[in-house]
Amino acid sequence: MVDSAEPGPLVDEHGRNEAPIAAGEVVTLLGFLDFQRATLDWKCRGLPAMDLRLATAATTMTLGGMLKHMAYVEDLWFSRKLMGHDPSPPWDTVDWQAHRDWDWDTAARDTPEELFALWRGSVERSRELVAEALAEGEGFDRMARDGWPDGRAPNLRWIVVHMIEEYARHNGHADLLREAVDGEVGE
Repeated sequence: MVDSAEPGPLVDEHGRNEAPIAAGEVVTLLGFLDFQRATLDWKCRGLPAMDLRLATAATTMTLGGMLKHMAYVEDLWFSRKLMGHDPSPPWDTVDWQAHRDWDWDTAARDTPEELFALWRGSVERSRELVAEALAEGEGFDRMARDGWPDGRAPNLRWIVVHMIEEYARHNGHADLLREAVDGEVGE
């Protein structure tokens, strides 16, 4: 069951829709996930390739690597785990056992346009898959089709909350990286 939100989302000065303050569980959690997605977009938008590749002395993380990593995480949790689909390109040809950080490490070879297209495409597919899963009628109780080796599987609620946590953690990293790039600051 899909619940409704209050009319008209509030948009902040960075173009992010604020999560609704008086909606049901589905709209609230998806609102917070979209807010976190929009935060990553804000932190990475408008930068040339060299700035998306910049790491600081404290880490090898880059904003470009973060975009590619989050594209992978979107695909992993919503397409592969939730829906049970096979990996899609470019993830389908990666030897993850040999190169655990492939998404992070290969982002420097991609243009900003390629990175944003990959990430935004993954986000759009994830939204479609969540809508498809919710349309099945189980709401956030819908179980993932692919779980852990011990047989346990998360439900859609767990996956959405995990994705909020994943974005929030990496958005903290993006904050620091963006400030190092050009001094841009903000939550």
